[in-house]
Amino acid sequence: MGATWDPIDPAFRADPYPAYRALLEEAPLFESPYGLLIVSRYEDLMTILRSPGTSNDFRKSPRFAPAVEDEEVTPSFLFLDPPDHTRLRGLVNRAFTPRRIEQLRPRAQQIADEVFDRAAAAGGLEVVGDLAFPLPVLMICELLGVPAEDVDEFKEWSAATARGLDPSFTWPPGMLERFIELRSRALDYFGDLIARRRREPRDDLLSGLLEAEEQGDRLSESEVFSTLNLLLIAGHETTVNLIANGVLAFARYPEQFARVRQDPALIRSAVEEVLRFDPPVHMMGRLPVEDIEISCGTVPAMAELVMLPAASGRDPDQFNDPDTFDVTRADNRHLGFGFGIHHCLGAPLARLEAQVALGTLARRFGSVDLVTDPPPYKDNIVLRGVASLEVRLNGQ
Repeated sequence: MGATWDPIDPAFRADPYPAYRALLEEAPLFESPYGLLIVSRYEDLMTILRSPGTSNDFRKSPRFAPAVEDEEVTPSFLFLDPPDHTRLRGLVNRAFTPRRIEQLRPRAQQIADEVFDRAAAAGGLEVVGDLAFPLPVLMICELLGVPAEDVDEFKEWSAATARGLDPSFTWPPGMLERFIELRSRALDYFGDLIARRRREPRDDLLSGLLEAEEQGDRLSESEVFSTLNLLLIAGHETTVNLIANGVLAFARYPEQFARVRQDPALIRSAVEEVLRFDPPVHMMGRLPVEDIEISCGTVPAMAELVMLPAASGRDPDQFNDPDTFDVTRADNRHLGFGFGIHHCLGAPLARLEAQVALGTLARRFGSVDLVTDPPPYKDNIVLRGVASLEVRLNGQ
């Protein structure tokens, strides 16, 4: 196939990897019909991610036009540059230390065991609704201090926000209006929750954010909202896809599933392989504030730049036999969590949740069979994942 990148094409959404392969081979610096400059090779992504000539604050672009005008809401630190990014991320970072995250493993295991107890009795499960969503959402709710019984309050908002990360030309009619309505509800919900935590602090991250001081500085109300919203959504939306993609890979490659069953220690490298082979995040944007030279040309300043970490994970110049799913793969330096100062803050938590979910699956069941292959996918482009995944589970 000729090199192309068309996220509106249903065939691309169902399986973008043939298109990624063509980009890697024929057009690693590709100007799409939508005016976006697409970069796919691993070496080039690393050059851009390391470059001081890039920004995450798209307000610096002369073409910046926010989909929703709201001066009261500060961008999350994901879309800020130093020193603002450094300050906000530093205030949150203390809650995501490896030691703090590892303390959450027993709770994650308890949730996974309960899910698989029910699955064993039923002979199968719908992976997204029964496992991949409940596990990370309950974990991030407990970490942040969001009442688990309120999950329905933000579930729809979270899905809309994840869809809102996609380029606006891919949005369905009426999405902007729906997005504004749901964000207003989220502002009301989180505003009430913040007020309650101010009155009655608890041992949770939200209370910590409200009390945090860094060199005499505190988060503003708007910064607390943006940070809480980012952590709540990023804390489960990506992990839902990671867990579901892992189960899908285990079902499609039973010999690899058998390897993890035979050697449970492989679960760590297996999760890293899922992050390379079929990652949750398929697009990363950066604003080049100056020209950047990469292996295949020049990224001009202020270009509308899109990087494809999922394509870079299949780059044969970086990974041997890249289209093979191999749970024993060593030196797997994928870009599934990004790189540099914007490397995913919640990566340790996502890894733990995926290790527990996929490791428990391998320990308790002899095989995983797909009811439907290929499964249906969500319309999302940036955070690509299955909409549902029905599997049959066979015992030891």
